[in-house]
Amino acid sequence: MTAFALGTFGFPEVHADGRPIKLALRKGLALLVYLAEAKGPVARDVIATLLWPETPRETGLARLRRLLHRVELTLGQAVFETDRTSLRWSPEVELKIDSHQFECACDRGDFDEACRIYRGDFLAGFSPDDCPEFDDWAFFRREALRGRLVQALERLVQDRNAAGHHLAATVYAGRLVELDPLSEVYGRHLIRSLLLAGDRSAAERHHAALAQRLRDELGVAPEAETEALMSRAAAPLRDVLPATRYVKGAGVHLAYQTYGSGPLDILVMPGFVSHVERAWEHPASRTFLASLMRLGRLIVFDRRGIGLSDRVGSAPGIDVTAEDIGTVLRAADSRRVVLFGASECGPACIKFAVEQSRHVAGLILFGALAKGCWSEDYPHALRASQYDAWSKHLIAQWGGPVGIEAFAPSLANDPQARAWWAGLLRAASSPGGISAVLEAFRDADVRHLLAQIAVPTLVLHRRDDKAVRIAAGRDIASRITGAEFVELDGNDHWFFAGDQQPVLEAIKRFTEALPREGRSRR
Repeated sequence: MTAFALGTFGFPEVHADGRPIKLALRKGLALLVYLAEAKGPVARDVIATLLWPETPRETGLARLRRLLHRVELTLGQAVFETDRTSLRWSPEVELKIDSHQFECACDRGDFDEACRIYRGDFLAGFSPDDCPEFDDWAFFRREALRGRLVQALERLVQDRNAAGHHLAATVYAGRLVELDPLSEVYGRHLIRSLLLAGDRSAAERHHAALAQRLRDELGVAPEAETEALMSRAAAPLRDVLPATRYVKGAGVHLAYQTYGSGPLDILVMPGFVSHVERAWEHPASRTFLASLMRLGRLIVFDRRGIGLSDRVGSAPGIDVTAEDIGTVLRAADSRRVVLFGASECGPACIKFAVEQSRHVAGLILFGALAKGCWSEDYPHALRASQYDAWSKHLIAQWGGPVGIEAFAPSLANDPQARAWWAGLLRAASSPGGISAVLEAFRDADVRHLLAQIAVPTLVLHRRDDKAVRIAAGRDIASRITGAEFVELDGNDHWFFAGDQQPVLEAIKRFTEALPREGRSRR
């Protein structure tokens, strides 16, 4: 039996026993790739609609039958298993597809191999004629694979520098810069790696190129952290490299960082997307997080499927996110913690505070909801149809600064903030991945847990929040015994956008008033 291999990174290719086969049928190539990606039977009607969307059903099915015959003639043997309603690659055919090999390499942590397999974006430069649904499917798949590549490259940069293999780290950091030239985080990865490798002249060239790109595209200068890299008087680079660590919980590696020290730990969970390294890239976000470090040891982490944590096949719902909180706190040797749950991460913090109250000194909720969508007894959120429409818009515009006008009106016209948000979205997840996350939150409901919260609780909400109505914050506070509700001025949903001082002052008052037994004794 002939062994077939499909190459999907770049323009699609077909090989039979190592020999290239020229298939001069774009819809034939699309068919082979789609069926291989499906890993099982696909309805004939689905394929016919995918490839001939404007054609009547019977005509589309007839064209599909002819296409199957022509493809098998070109390949030289029967490769499809068909019945009256569906078709698939025959299980008798030995088939390899590089996209699956790439994902398997990522899953087992062989990031070197994964990066070798990824030689170009998924189906780059390829599109069958007049097949918008296929093009949409390819776009989402492309973004998901690209997101996994970014994650693999970031892990390799960290691992190679930690092992002292700095020249190897520069290769992977260079690929990150190619993928997102305006990211100062990735630019710093490359500059640091070059300096650690002893190539200061190359580091200076890349520093100058990064500064030029930021000036030309965003009209901004490099941040102080970037400039400090090139200072000969700066602290040794090995002392300032970001310390992203990993802990395995329930089969998934979670990326986390700890900063500073103090009598309390403060775990920050920012919302539906996160990236433990890129969160520090925006000046306002960095200033806010640095301010929290004055109150205690800061802990940040990426939920499973998000940011630098392992990508998974299912959405990180409330139950697993609460479990992940516990995994990270144990890895950080935290005994008592203040949970800061913003927006969509509020429910997971609520669940953890109820189930693991002995580890929780206090709970802070910012711009949070107790239920993902509207119901007759919960009028504070979008209706399911409105939520789905918003979600579809977000996904359709993924990779750009989508949603910033609602999340942070005060930053919406700032080119640097827009570029940072777009880059964070691309690094944090893919359109398909975030779709599952948003669906899980839409169906979330933790109202039944609110009355069980027995730890000191502070609820913060801006009066004119454009993303989550302040009534949702008032509702949460009213259901938690003894909760303090603070109504803040402003319309930004992000806690670090707009005027930070009232937020930080409220947090400071809250943490200082916590009972002494709620403080950590690490």
